[in-house]
Amino acid sequence: MKKTMLLGAVLSSLLLTGCAQRVVDFTLASTKNVDLNNGNFIKGQRVQGTDTRPIILVPIGRPEIKEATDEAIEKDHCAVALTNVTADFSSFSLLFGYNRFTVEGDLIIDKNKPGCESWSM
Repeated sequence: MKKTMLLGAVLSSLLLTGCAQRVVDFTLASTKNVDLNNGNFIKGQRVQGTDTRPIILVPIGRPEIKEATDEAIEKDHCAVALTNVTADFSSFSLLFGYNRFTVEGDLIIDKNKPGCESWSM
């Protein structure tokens, strides 16, 4: 009975574990061309973007921080960058699983972009 419980505990810990780590912290990040001399920026809501690639016995592709950052910035058509940014990498696999980058930050809204003059939070 004790061997069965020990084997069950070991197998469940192997099946339910993954790896996650903070990759980077940025004060300001963007994958777009931004004129920082513009001076008409406001801080928007906190958003998150992810880029995930599956693992089916072997990794199928490689996730990219750029794609996760683009997804986060594109949550608002007036956004040009993120501030207070964190990027995390997580992974889980046994036979099947995933590799994922997650980028989270506050949107920087450019009120000089067409259609964004009256933007409000």
